[in-house]
Amino acid sequence: MKHLLLIFSGLFMGSMVLAQIGGNNIYEFLMLPNSARATALGDHVITVKDDAVSLAYQNPAVLNQSMHTQLTFNQNFHLSGINFGYFGYGHHHKKWDMTFHGGVQYIDYGDFNLTDEFGNMNGTFGAAEYALTVGGGKQLYEKLSVGANVKFISSQLESYRSIGWSADLGAIFQDTASNFSLSLVLRNLGTPITDYTTNNRETLPFESQIALSKQLRYLPFRFTILYRYLNRWNILYDDPTNRESTSIFDGFDNADTSNPAFDNFFRHFVFSGEFLLGKAQNFRIRAAYNVLRAREMKVNNLRSLAGFSFGFGFKVKRFRIDYGQGVYHLAGSSNHISLSTYIKEFK
Repeated sequence: MKHLLLIFSGLFMGSMVLAQIGGNNIYEFLMLPNSARATALGDHVITVKDDAVSLAYQNPAVLNQSMHTQLTFNQNFHLSGINFGYFGYGHHHKKWDMTFHGGVQYIDYGDFNLTDEFGNMNGTFGAAEYALTVGGGKQLYEKLSVGANVKFISSQLESYRSIGWSADLGAIFQDTASNFSLSLVLRNLGTPITDYTTNNRETLPFESQIALSKQLRYLPFRFTILYRYLNRWNILYDDPTNRESTSIFDGFDNADTSNPAFDNFFRHFVFSGEFLLGKAQNFRIRAAYNVLRAREMKVNNLRSLAGFSFGFGFKVKRFRIDYGQGVYHLAGSSNHISLSTYIKEFK
């Protein structure tokens, strides 16, 4: 564990410290939640190690034997007719004592009007991106597991095309006796292989995360605190039109003028919780608050639930069904549906 922390610390210290994170990278769809459970828990879930193979997309270290032969289908109905989804499968290899998974993530941005500089219609065009993911995870010691993903990416935006690759590295420390887990993840380490335009090398949305989860002893509730962007400190967007101050509970608005460091610090956090109800935890209720999304999607003088997300999941015979809703803006929300099952249960 000490060696792993030293490696990760070196990577973090060597990373560039940049501000204003939006619009700087390609393949941003890689950071979208791939399952309804992830959507309901604030888009980022890296400390939960159970039977959900879809969670391995964000942290391959959570791969385990309980995911063997599991299929998962996920579809998100996003704003403005944008659709994205994820299909995945898990398999445990007894001889190597490792669990592997593979999946395909896609996003379809819909159709756009093709116009010239004078506004004349010349037809329509589409835009879509895909990522093929393969990964593996292994338990090294009683409480420590590690894993890695490799993603092959294809992007087509009108006549512009790009292909690339990325990798995720993860580690999770889990103490089942105290129901505590701690995870560290490096996401989207990689580079494009071919660029949209010549002599214009782009960067991927690299992000390092750390999170802890704790399930209460006398209550079937697990809370998670996740810290994003360990590799950069300043993630503030300097919006000159945003100079209002309200209460600390309304997206930390009072930090805009009085204490920007305080505002910036809390933007790194995602707070989430999950009720695990029933003897076999077959019914689950989830909620989360993503501070960065709440701050960036707020509208002055109008209160909203931007940054919050909600959801639930239940099991019916051989199938587990999950639903998640992420509130992005007053203009609308994102709805996510997932369906999972085991192939071995049909034999």
